Amino acid sequence: MSFDIQPSSAPTSEADRTAKLRDPGFGRVFTDHMSIVRYNQAKGWHDARVEARANFPLDPALAVLHYAQEIFEGLKAYKREDGGVNLFRPDANARRFHNSADRMAMAPVPEAIFTEAVEQLVRIDRAWIPGGEGSLYLRPFMIASEVFLGVKPSAEYIFAVIASPVGSYFKGGPAPVSIWVSENYTRAAVGGTGAVKCGGNYAASLRAQAEAIEHGCDQVVFLDALERKYVEELGGMNVFFVFEDGSLSTPPLGTILPGITRDSIIALARDAGTVVREEAYSIDQWRADAKSGRLKEAFACGTAAVISPIGKVRSASGDVLINGGEAGPVAMGLRKQLVDIQYGRAPDPHNWIRKVL
Repeated sequence: MSFDIQPSSAPTSEADRTAKLRDPGFGRVFTDHMSIVRYNQAKGWHDARVEARANFPLDPALAVLHYAQEIFEGLKAYKREDGGVNLFRPDANARRFHNSADRMAMAPVPEAIFTEAVEQLVRIDRAWIPGGEGSLYLRPFMIASEVFLGVKPSAEYIFAVIASPVGSYFKGGPAPVSIWVSENYTRAAVGGTGAVKCGGNYAASLRAQAEAIEHGCDQVVFLDALERKYVEELGGMNVFFVFEDGSLSTPPLGTILPGITRDSIIALARDAGTVVREEAYSIDQWRADAKSGRLKEAFACGTAAVISPIGKVRSASGDVLINGGEAGPVAMGLRKQLVDIQYGRAPDPHNWIRKVL
């Protein structure tokens, strides 16, 4: 599918863009354009365009507003030292987006259309990609756009990609985070939508995240819905454990998001000969292993932060320090290895990088 490229008639001036890129934060500043493709049952996917970023006209009876058929992705574009631009594993995001659409009874976006929409937006807004450890965060998303009231899959959809320049997630280097163990709320259950990147999952996590903040923590970690004992994931990140024998463990897939950063960490660790287990791990075992010294590190991972060391675990049962509350060498080593691949500073043994420019 070819995209009709319609550059903005009023792009941000170079001076204003430079000012915004000095300290863009995360998800607060947006580029000049967006990619958009529409779907209906008669035409399929059609009218692919790159155009000036603008509001959508929303009918009050739009299906997404009432029945929450909505999915999204998150990936980044990185500026190489030679001035070119890398995407990191966009094919994996396209596959996960397809799987999310299938679970939510939405029209799947062909992977080629997904990737082209992302690449075209990066090309037209390349000037918005920060240098250094900054990047361009890309947000593909799809909403049900049929106007009706009734519980059924929508017959119409809008697929779009917007972009936001972001600085380094951590100023001064990754700082260990504290997490709160949620004992009142769960995020997902077998047969549910835990493995889907849909807005409802995140909305359901917000009350638990607020509880974490009330207890002085940065993030919340959820336990399984059935037994309320096994660690699943944080509000927006997967989690790993590092043991004294050098092995790693991470919760198994099924009710958690199949994170692309998670998958990349597993591959890099195994490349180095590290044993990585995908297995259930209870919160009680986590506490016991941290106190005995068997557990050396714990860290969370995701697209935004890459890897965040976990320094403290708080709950109604008390607090537990991990690695003395400090960042550990395994987490930081994996983080550097992954970031160097993303920016093109290190070899790419798995062909994860897609050069856009």
